[in-house]
Parts: sequence; structure tokens; C-alpha cells
Amino acid sequence: MAIERLGDHAELESIYYETGARLESRRKVELVNGRVVVREVPTAEHARIVYRLLLQLIPMVTERGWEILPDIAIFLGPQMDRYRPDATVVPADPPMWQPDEVYAHATLLVAEVVSKSSTHDDHIVKPGQCAVAGVPAYLVIDTFEGRARLLSHPHEGRYGQEVSVALGEPLALPEPWRLTIDTAKLVG
Repeated sequence: MAIERLGDHAELESIYYETGARLESRRKVELVNGRVVVREVPTAEHARIVYRLLLQLIPMVTERGWEILPDIAIFLGPQMDRYRPDATVVPADPPMWQPDEVYAHATLLVAEVVSKSSTHDDHIVKPGQCAVAGVPAYLVIDTFEGRARLLSHPHEGRYGQEVSVALGEPLALPEPWRLTIDTAKLVG
């Protein structure tokens, strides 16, 4: 993982866009806490966990006319970070900042599967910024810790609810979902 730290946000944002264009879809480029972060290509196991999560979400998403955007940036606001979650659920035709950036407050669920290089960012940095931007539900699946963590109900820049379960236990998503994730199915 390559990290570049700069002070001027405009310059940082320019490098973020240039790096993303240069690498195309070969790497995940994010703007995280004042750093341009180029993440490694996810492992097959990482991809399987995302796939297994999507299998559980798709029936509800389809029924409600929502969409799952697996590789889109979420726009947190001007002068803020840019994240590319493993899965982002949005209503049909969500408002977009750019063609590849959906407004964070327009999402229904943002999900991250933790990689070795993203532990701190996925557990600390990203949830904090997502709460500020109004992401209603932020799901972290961490196979290294054997846990799934759901943060929801953002209010005044913080998540009002946090539920953490061991992988293998059920995890209920908040309204408007009416869906319980079977976390045992995420890991095989």
C-alpha cells in the first residue's frame, strides 16, 4: 500500500483523481485522513466475503428498487475524504457529486471488509467521517478479529448505535432494512 501525505487539500484531491485515472481499476485509490491511499488488490477471500454479503442483500435491494454499487466513491463533502467501500447500497437514481461519486447522505448502507492494511481506517477513521457526512449505516466485517460491527443512526457527527457480534451470530440491520445478516454465511 502506498501512502502520500500532503497538507493542501486541493493538491491532495488533484493527486487522488490523477492516481485513480492512472491506475484505472487495478487498485483501489482513496483519500483517507489527509492521505492518498493506494490499496492492494483484494484477495480472493476478501472478494468471497463481499459476494456472500451481497447474496444476502440482493433480495431486499431488488424488492425495494435499490441498487448496490460495489466500486463507487462516496462524497463526504467538500474538503473531505473520498472512500471506495467494498459495497454501497443506494436508492434508485441517487444524487451524485461526480459520475463515480455518490453523496454519502444518499446511501442506505456502506460496507467494508477489513484488509490487513485497512484495519485502522475501516474501524476508526472512515466511520467517524461517514457519521459526520450522514451515512445511515456503516458495516465493518473483520475476519481478523472474527467480528461484524454495525454503526447506525448518525447524529451530530457520531453514530448513535453500535452493535458488534462475533462472526457466526445474526446481525440485524436498522430501518428501513428489516433484514438480519447471517454472519456465519459470510465466512464460509
